[in-house]
Parts: sequence; structure tokens; C-alpha cells
Amino acid sequence: MRMLINVPETVVADALRGMAAAHPDLAVDVEHRIVVRRDAPVADKVGLVSGGGSGHEPLHGGFVGPGMLDAACAGEVFTSPVPDQMARAAAAVDSGRGVLFVVKNYTGDVLNFDMAAELAEDEGVQVAKVLVDDDVAVDGSTHTTGRRGTGATLFVEKIAGAAAEEGAPLERVEAIARQVNESSRSFGVALDAPTTPAKGGPTFDLPPGELELGVGIHGEPGRERRGMMTSGEIADFAVDAVLEDLRPDGPVLALVNGMGATPLLELYGFAAEVHRVLGERGVAVARTLVGDYVTSLDMAGCSVTLCQADEELLRLWDAPVRTPGLRWGM
Repeated sequence: MRMLINVPETVVADALRGMAAAHPDLAVDVEHRIVVRRDAPVADKVGLVSGGGSGHEPLHGGFVGPGMLDAACAGEVFTSPVPDQMARAAAAVDSGRGVLFVVKNYTGDVLNFDMAAELAEDEGVQVAKVLVDDDVAVDGSTHTTGRRGTGATLFVEKIAGAAAEEGAPLERVEAIARQVNESSRSFGVALDAPTTPAKGGPTFDLPPGELELGVGIHGEPGRERRGMMTSGEIADFAVDAVLEDLRPDGPVLALVNGMGATPLLELYGFAAEVHRVLGERGVAVARTLVGDYVTSLDMAGCSVTLCQADEELLRLWDAPVRTPGLRWGM
């Protein structure tokens, strides 16, 4: 397997050095693997910190900047960052109004963010935590107790980040983040397995002509394997799985997400099918985002995330944002 790297041991540090070179508005601590908006801490503003294993780019470092995260911690590939990183990030962004940790529901992330919150609070930083657990495919899987955190992480970070940018207090930012998570559901599909730098080959065996319905963002098993389906058939299955659980009674935000190796040509075609299914099911779409946002290295596949959004959530979604991975209105 050909990979555009030097050696597996330095792939995360090399990527962070490249991010620093490309985005001078970010302060990138390569040694401690923390990405911080350069103007942090922002006076009279709640700080937002997230993080997770590398390999899901632009999540999370690519979402650091005005209107979204204040800092992100990068772990090794598909491995949680450590508590010291998170506590250091919290201290770097705390303006005295507290810090919200956005945590995807994976066992390592949950444990390490819990320990980081204790460390930060020992240093006088007020910390709140929101757990993202939007994946409807399975309840309990590899690395996870309960539902996995996937595409809704983007919605939580963007919408809560906008509320924090407007000066909302920690309790309000936390409440909005929880509302977004509770209003969101996701379902992913793998057409091929990802390749980790350390292994140099696929992380699981998916025979040619088959796909994994309900895959996790680390390649964890989903609901079932089937023979290859058309884009329309996949949209029917994935959207129905989300709607069966979410049951929205109003407009939704839709994220049509690539897993890292699916061309935009195919993703936009899939987005058309997602819209078709939602229209047939009587669900109005308020906004649609298409592209690679929560990836799994070079996995071929896609995911659908829907968030029922009231007027306030839509207003916060539309608010200006300036990050490497998401940018509008500024």
C-alpha cells in the first residue's frame, strides 16, 4: 500500500507541522499535539475544546477558529489524546468563563476527558462536558459503551461554538450542545476499509463487491454486510435508519459526509438521493453540507447525519465561522 508519509511514527507530528505552516492564524503545539486559535483566550468568552484520535481530519484540528472550537487535541491515529493534553488545552483557552469539552462517545475519549476535567478544575478552570452519541447503527461496539459519536460532532462544535462566540455563558453553551446532540442521528456505510500508517494495509476484511452498513469511523462493524448497492438504495437504507430513530417533526440540517476516499462527484450524487428519500418521507431540509468532514483515513464510503433544527439552531448554524475545515460569513 502506497502512502504519502515519511515513517508511521511521525505521521501525526508531520501533519501538525504542515497545519502550522498552512494556517498562521492557529498556534500549533507540535510537541504536545494541541491546536489553539492564536487569539486565545478570548476575553469574556467560554472556551470550546475537543479532540480525538488522528485520522478523522478535518475533525478536530480543522475546526479550530472563530465561531467553532478554541482548541483541539490530537491523539495517535485512532487513539484518544491523553488527559494532560486536554487539561493544557483548557488552560490555554480559559478566559475565566469556563470551558466546554465536546467528547465523542468512545471509551478512551470519555475516560481521558473525565480525568482532564479533574486536572483542569484543580487548576481553577470550570469545566462542563457534552457527550456526542449520535450513531444509530449499533448500541455498543468496538471501543464503545452505548452509541458511537460520529457526524453530529460537527453540528455540536459549530452550533455551540457560535453560541460561545456570541458571549453565551457556559450553562447556555452546554445546553445548546446537548440539544444539538439529542436532536441528531447518523448512519455510516463503508465501501472499502481504511488503511492505518502503522499497519500499512486494510484494518478489516471487506471482500470485493460487498459493503458494511452501519460502519463506525474507526472501521468498527455495523449492522450487516450486503452485496454492493446503488447510491439510491444506500440512501434509502441509511436515511430510513436515521428517521426511524430521530422521527423529526420539523426541518433538518443534513450532513452528507465522505469517509476520506469517496470523490465529491459521488458524494453529490448521493446527496441528491438523500434529498429524494427525505422528500418522499415528508422531511424538509433547511441546510445541506456535503464533503469530507468526519473521515476515517482513506476509507471509501459515506455517512448521513440529520439534526432537527429550530430557528435558534439554524441561526447559530448560519453564524460566521473561520476555520481550516469550515468557513463562511467572515
